[in-house]
Amino acid sequence: QVQLVESGGGLVQAGDSLRLSCTASGRSFSVYAIAWFRQAPGKAREFVSAVANEESDRYTDSVRGRFTVSRDNAKNTVWLQMNRLKPDDTATYYCAAGTYYADDSESRWLYWGQGTRVSVSA
Repeated sequence: QVQLVESGGGLVQAGDSLRLSCTASGRSFSVYAIAWFRQAPGKAREFVSAVANEESDRYTDSVRGRFTVSRDNAKNTVWLQMNRLKPDDTATYYCAAGTYYADDSESRWLYWGQGTRVSVSA
């Protein structure tokens, strides 16, 4: 069992940066891949990024080159550094833990945090 808590969201202007954190409690954090999803108002939740336990990473096209995911297993923490934010990035961001690093489907991710809100004004 893994419990996840996101933090770092807020209200920023377009072009600004934010760093989200996902801190885990429970055992065996290092064996899990960690993903970030987001859900904008009125839209379905979508995959954003994932980092594998060996630190391979991947991104959805709309954030590649602007967002960077990283992890520190000793701290049980994953970060999502978000640069050059756009109004379209406005959403609640969730981290999730799972064993299928390459899978974008929500159903394949086992544990979820409660989300942190990011709002980007034009």
